[in-house]
Amino acid sequence: MRLLDGFVLRSIAGEYIVTGEGLARVDFSKVISLNATAAYLWEQIQDKDFTAEDLVALLTARYDVDAQQARADVDKLVSAWKDAGLLAE
Repeated sequence: MRLLDGFVLRSIAGEYIVTGEGLARVDFSKVISLNATAAYLWEQIQDKDFTAEDLVALLTARYDVDAQQARADVDKLVSAWKDAGLLAE
């Protein structure tokens, strides 16, 4: 997987927001916000190919979470990112 080009993570007033750069990416009907953990993952994988297992490893290395819980969280996050059109397979 890979995050699609043209999307940028920004911190605005303490909130993490993914925005599109360039007119082709502008869609004002959706705002994509991330919690701090999802923003951490975004920063770690930006401009890289990655797998769900890579995300699990990042979570378990940084946070006090077991691999099973991390995998469940990663599955939800990846699904949300796919639904929002942020990922390329």
